[in-house]
Amino acid sequence: MADTLQNRIENPKDGMLLGLIPEGTFMAGGDLENEGGGPFPVMLPAYYLGLHPVTNAQYKKFVDDSGHRPPDDTNFESDKPVWKGKSFPEEMADHPVRCVTWYDALAYCHWAGMRLPTELEWEKGARGMDRNAYPWGNVPLCETLENPAPPTPALPTAMGPANWALNQWGIDQMMDSVLQWCEDFYEIGAYARYKQGDTSSPKSGRGRVVRGGLTDYESPGYFRYAFRSFCGPSYRLGRIGFRCART
Repeated sequence: MADTLQNRIENPKDGMLLGLIPEGTFMAGGDLENEGGGPFPVMLPAYYLGLHPVTNAQYKKFVDDSGHRPPDDTNFESDKPVWKGKSFPEEMADHPVRCVTWYDALAYCHWAGMRLPTELEWEKGARGMDRNAYPWGNVPLCETLENPAPPTPALPTAMGPANWALNQWGIDQMMDSVLQWCEDFYEIGAYARYKQGDTSSPKSGRGRVVRGGLTDYESPGYFRYAFRSFCGPSYRLGRIGFRCART
């Protein structure tokens, strides 16, 4: 892997490290109807993307500084939040923050002087410049590794990727930790439109886009770069976090 240190910056507000995703064309989408019906080239300008999802420690700095509500509740009893009030176990400091709404993520980004990535920016940051369907290649995980899915921790993992998850720009935990909010509305036909050359973000849709593989998903299909999903922006779920981007 090429040395990416020279292409990194540190965000002064929260200390987040971001990697440069250079201008250029990448292969977006996949074979499903809501993925464009087959991979296609997309040109994006350069941008920066967080090397890791926002952590509990970084989010606490935001909560303490702004008075924003901490992620101490969820929409489902099965989701157990890490936070108790404005604190969390010390050993969870470097784990991705979760149980945050899309609005929470947006507020954090505004506080930090950044933004959420668009869906296409997220996918390019995850996929890199290769044409593989998965981070490890084109064969489903259960046929390439001893286990049918990555080990399932009780909680999303701390910073530091699985051995197949670090891409050419040094971006990790795109496919092996929490699902991540994107800026865009979810439009089922957006990728068909992108395939025709119109890459403008949807103006409306069914909730907001969430992207990424998750360690407790059993099907390898969920780890495809092109896998798309969505959630209501007001929902707090134990499996959703976010990362930041900068133009």
